[in-house]
Amino acid sequence: MGEELADRALTEPHPSRLPPRHPGRARILAAHAAALAAGEAGYLDPETGLFVLSAGFLARRGTCCGRGCRHCPYVAD
Repeated sequence: MGEELADRALTEPHPSRLPPRHPGRARILAAHAAALAAGEAGYLDPETGLFVLSAGFLARRGTCCGRGCRHCPYVAD
Protein backbone atom coordinates (compact mmCIF):
# COMPACT_ATOMS: atom_id res chain seq x y z
CA MET A 1 0.00 0.00 0.00
CA GLY A 2 1.31 3.48 -0.86
CA GLU A 3 1.62 6.67 1.12
CA GLU A 4 -1.38 8.87 1.82
CA LEU A 5 -1.72 11.87 -0.49
CA ALA A 6 -1.62 15.40 0.93
CA ASP A 7 -4.96 17.11 1.47
CA ARG A 8 -4.95 19.31 -1.66
CA ALA A 9 -5.85 18.96 -5.32
CA LEU A 10 -3.26 17.41 -7.63
CA THR A 11 -3.35 20.66 -9.60
CA GLU A 12 -2.04 22.66 -6.62
CA PRO A 13 1.63 22.19 -5.69
CA HIS A 14 2.79 22.73 -2.13
CA PRO A 15 3.84 26.39 -1.68
CA SER A 16 7.36 25.34 -0.68
CA ARG A 17 7.77 23.68 -4.09
CA LEU A 18 6.17 26.42 -6.22
CA PRO A 19 5.58 29.64 -4.27
CA PRO A 20 2.42 31.64 -5.03
CA ARG A 21 4.55 34.64 -6.05
CA HIS A 22 6.82 32.71 -8.43
CA PRO A 23 6.97 34.83 -11.61
CA GLY A 24 6.33 31.87 -13.91
CA ARG A 25 3.67 30.19 -11.76
CA ALA A 26 0.72 30.71 -14.15
CA ARG A 27 2.62 29.27 -17.14
CA ILE A 28 3.96 26.38 -15.06
CA LEU A 29 0.52 25.51 -13.68
CA ALA A 30 -0.99 25.68 -17.18
CA ALA A 31 1.62 23.25 -18.51
CA HIS A 32 1.07 20.97 -15.51
CA ALA A 33 -2.72 21.06 -15.94
CA ALA A 34 -2.36 20.11 -19.61
CA ALA A 35 -0.13 17.16 -18.67
CA LEU A 36 -2.63 16.02 -16.02
CA ALA A 37 -5.56 16.29 -18.45
CA ALA A 38 -3.69 14.29 -21.09
CA GLY A 39 -2.57 11.65 -18.57
CA GLU A 40 1.07 12.38 -19.41
CA ALA A 41 3.94 11.67 -17.03
CA GLY A 42 5.03 15.31 -17.08
CA TYR A 43 5.73 18.43 -19.10
CA LEU A 44 8.57 20.63 -20.24
CA ASP A 45 9.07 23.51 -17.84
CA PRO A 46 8.23 26.68 -19.80
CA GLU A 47 11.16 28.55 -18.24
CA THR A 48 13.97 25.99 -18.20
CA GLY A 49 12.93 23.39 -20.75
CA LEU A 50 13.56 20.64 -18.19
CA PHE A 51 11.12 17.73 -17.90
CA VAL A 52 9.00 17.96 -14.73
CA LEU A 53 6.95 15.02 -13.45
CA SER A 54 3.23 15.62 -12.96
CA ALA A 55 1.41 15.10 -9.67
CA GLY A 56 -0.70 12.42 -11.37
CA PHE A 57 2.36 10.40 -12.34
CA LEU A 58 3.88 10.82 -8.88
CA ALA A 59 0.60 9.80 -7.18
CA ARG A 60 0.42 6.64 -9.30
CA ARG A 61 3.93 5.70 -8.07
CA GLY A 62 2.50 5.37 -4.58
CA THR A 63 5.32 6.89 -2.53
CA CYS A 64 7.45 10.02 -2.28
CA CYS A 65 10.98 9.57 -3.61
CA GLY A 66 12.36 12.37 -1.43
CA ARG A 67 13.96 14.27 -4.31
CA GLY A 68 11.95 17.47 -3.91
CA CYS A 69 9.67 17.10 -6.93
CA ARG A 70 7.78 20.31 -7.73
CA HIS A 71 4.40 18.59 -7.90
CA CYS A 72 4.90 15.95 -5.18
CA PRO A 73 1.40 15.00 -4.03
CA TYR A 74 2.69 13.64 -0.71
CA VAL A 75 4.42 16.67 0.85
CA ALA A 76 2.04 18.16 3.40
CA ASP A 77 4.08 20.38 5.70
